[in-house]
Amino acid sequence: MDILFLSFLLFAGTSLGSLLAVFLRRPYLGVGVSLSFTGGVMLVASFTSLILPGLEVGGFLQVALGIVLGFLVMALLEHGVPHEHTLKGREGPSSQRIGGLYLIVMAVVLHNVPEGFSVGIATAFSTEKGFETAVAMALQDVPEGLVVSLPLMLTTGRLVTPTLVGFLSGILEALFALVGFVFFEAFKSLLAVGLGFGGGAMVYITAKEVFPEAYAEGKHTQSTVAFLLGLLLMLFLDTSL
Repeated sequence: MDILFLSFLLFAGTSLGSLLAVFLRRPYLGVGVSLSFTGGVMLVASFTSLILPGLEVGGFLQVALGIVLGFLVMALLEHGVPHEHTLKGREGPSSQRIGGLYLIVMAVVLHNVPEGFSVGIATAFSTEKGFETAVAMALQDVPEGLVVSLPLMLTTGRLVTPTLVGFLSGILEALFALVGFVFFEAFKSLLAVGLGFGGGAMVYITAKEVFPEAYAEGKHTQSTVAFLLGLLLMLFLDTSL
């Protein structure tokens, strides 16, 4: 499976979510429910597509190093880049003095960059894992893109803005998939660290960004069921694709 096709899947998932925001105008399942589903997919994908394959390639120490690096890099980005969540509000330095559009866009970037990078790393490990990861990320990008694009419509009052941001974020995610693939194809000896890095980055985003936001809405039962569905979907993809 060509990495260009897998990158296109990521672009399509994010773009579709943004287009749905324009047509639906509101998240019928709720922000928390949509993000819980996303978190279930991401958490399982972190292990089945990245961390466990990394253990096959290089063993615990290399993968553990990658996981720690993934946590550190994402923590630095999260604390250093001002951004805004749909429910939790603004985070990061000087976020109260920066326009809402920029903050929402940066929140999209914080999610999409590690997702795209992880697809590229998984593809460098094997085409099958890359395809599985790309399908999973594309599926969870649809509700995620919907949730992120809706505040843009409220902030700007325009329909074209969330669509444009969705397309641009999809391109960014696809680009980082290519970067991850090319880099770890060239440096195969670092693949175990890279797989750990991708898995660690996604676990960090899931635990620190997605889940707190998912349960901030207060729909705990619905969000938990959505998380279970996302988890089962990823397990299904891992065993059937």
